[in-house]
Amino acid sequence: MSELLIDNAGGVRTLKLNRPERLNAVNDALASQLIAALHEASADDSVRVIVITGEGRGFCSGLDLTTVANRKVETRHDALDDMAWVGRLTMAIVGNDKPVIAAINGVAAGAGFAMTLSCDLRFMAASARVTTGYIRRALSPDAGLTYFLPRIVGQTKANELIFTGRDVSAEEALRMGLVNDVFPDDAFAERVAAFAAQLAEGPPIAITLTKRLLAASPETDLLAQLRRELSSIRQCFGTEDVREGVMSMMEKRKPKFQGR
Repeated sequence: MSELLIDNAGGVRTLKLNRPERLNAVNDALASQLIAALHEASADDSVRVIVITGEGRGFCSGLDLTTVANRKVETRHDALDDMAWVGRLTMAIVGNDKPVIAAINGVAAGAGFAMTLSCDLRFMAASARVTTGYIRRALSPDAGLTYFLPRIVGQTKANELIFTGRDVSAEEALRMGLVNDVFPDDAFAERVAAFAAQLAEGPPIAITLTKRLLAASPETDLLAQLRRELSSIRQCFGTEDVREGVMSMMEKRKPKFQGR
């Protein structure tokens, strides 16, 4: 059985972590498949939006620690070196040319929680919960958690969530701005799919350029960002999609963007 299930529907590619017996904890095989699938989706012009979610009652409980604990103590250092997938996974999401949505259907902990933070948008099922989790296992964070979390919720709140490792409910996550929205459990998949489908109808070139601008913004000064924006919008003006956007407005109809 594959550790990753892949589905395509109307420009939306759904990547479903498929280790439900381990709450979709990430082992080497799942990490490799997920990273490869993200790169493939980024390069595929038929894909406009990527959704990452989990099979069963969990989104992702983080690194499967049994893959480390079951290895011999004398090779523990090498085993940990082998877990560098966390950085590659983070970069495969952040550097992806397509918007990536985290559909948090259940618990997201540790590196699983960090994975959601590197996504562009996050939706959460009402019964789901998230936790930084690392401190519970005497670990410091990885997978970009200390980069993304303070930028999303502020340094003080990030410190609290990381140092305590406490659970955060969907309602609290929404209040603190961790997620874009919370949907009822019985309608969660349907509501996420509807949002993703709507996003997939947007102009893909403009969306890709916008994602790149947003990714560069935290580390770029204003003048450099203004130049990036000017370069991007000039590229947009050269596309057929811009002309389609103008014509659809004049003709009072829904635009049909082709990514050209």
